Amino acid sequence: MKSPKYLDLLLALLVTVLIVSNIASAAKIITLGPFTYDAGTLLFPLSYIFGDVLTEVYGYRPARRVIWIGFVMIAIMSGIILLVGALPGETEWSRTVGQEAYDKIFSLTPRIVLGSLLGYWSGSFANSIVMTRLKTRTHGRMLWLRTIASTILGEGFDTAVFCLVAFLGALPNELVWSIIVSNYIFKVGVEVIFTPLTYLIVNTLKRAEGIDAYDDGVDLNPFALRSNVK
Repeated sequence: MKSPKYLDLLLALLVTVLIVSNIASAAKIITLGPFTYDAGTLLFPLSYIFGDVLTEVYGYRPARRVIWIGFVMIAIMSGIILLVGALPGETEWSRTVGQEAYDKIFSLTPRIVLGSLLGYWSGSFANSIVMTRLKTRTHGRMLWLRTIASTILGEGFDTAVFCLVAFLGALPNELVWSIIVSNYIFKVGVEVIFTPLTYLIVNTLKRAEGIDAYDDGVDLNPFALRSNVK
């Protein structure tokens, strides 16, 4: 495969979306009309669009590496926020701002961190694997089918795992299920609405990079970072 020129840019954008959306998810739950969301939901669906683009243009192996990088970055961000929260505050800061305000804003708990990591990992790999398999079976046709089908499965894993691990038992069950349904509908809806943009980005990158990866026979094991084919 030719040396990619824009893969690092997609990686930077994906990691930025992951970090910002995870902070927003922990900080606030919002209501828009009949739907209830953790605030990160407004941005997080973009990570699946980037994931679709990565897998479609560069193939499963680079996408697998990027998913793991995103996973590690979320873990580092969460660890730093938890560590800073555990350190003693300076006297003036404690008087004017206070630990309680910090805890409320960054309300990360081990459950939220674990839910975020497990949800992202399971959903992203499900999304990328479906994209890869469907591309070979459709011979590269019907990109819209691949992006939407992979998002339906991937976002299903991501939303259910995150919400159940992070919120079940901590919030009323009715609210938890409302968040799951609202988040899932919104995330899949964003993928559908942004399909023309996905086509534009994919086609532009394929021309610019001279790359259109097909992964027939590639090892889809998420842990096979050094394995190329079955």
